[in-house]
Amino acid sequence: MKEKQLIFITGIFGLIASIIVGLGEFLLHYSDQLIGNAENYNFFTFVPQNNLIYGHFLAVIGTPLYFVGYYHIYKMLKGKENKWAFIVFTLGIIAFTVGGFWITSRAFLGTIVHLKEQMNSDIYTQILENYTLLSESLVQVLRVVILLLSIFFIISILKSKTYYNKWMAITNPILLLILVFSVYFVVPSIGKYIAPIAMNVVHFILFSLSLYQFSKNYK
Repeated sequence: MKEKQLIFITGIFGLIASIIVGLGEFLLHYSDQLIGNAENYNFFTFVPQNNLIYGHFLAVIGTPLYFVGYYHIYKMLKGKENKWAFIVFTLGIIAFTVGGFWITSRAFLGTIVHLKEQMNSDIYTQILENYTLLSESLVQVLRVVILLLSIFFIISILKSKTYYNKWMAITNPILLLILVFSVYFVVPSIGKYIAPIAMNVVHFILFSLSLYQFSKNYK
């Protein structure tokens, strides 16, 4: 396979990942009662159990495609020619490994929330506390990794020759993530649909712009 075809196909895989995982995470997390029910994961009460099952398997199937997608980013940063590119690629793999561990826990958590009325309240509280420590903490790790990835993404584009125009640096994942959550707080009626799948919205934009840059700049 020629390098041009490889870069294009891996970019398409990244775009597909954002769609499949985004749909899965939407099924896992969205309900009309999402706003105002975040405490103790109560929003899961309003998520149908079938959505938890379908969403779980969609997210699990789609997550590995992100690894392929980050190879596209690596090649767009000109790989071995750019000393920062491998750092971005490595952090991308770490980010979606951590994110993959987290996403696989959500359907099970939702099931536990659905069973709340059938459980001893003290045991239920302890389960949620343990979940927060063991799984929800991964979200904080993910955000730190995405921040570092974004920093090196910016450095890579501004300091090295890549297939990206320099303006692409402002479309780094952490800035896009901030913009997505800003929509949630400024226009909740729209934001409630994208906030539950924020990281996937970010990467749908990122891979779309990357493929656009590929079509314009790859020689």
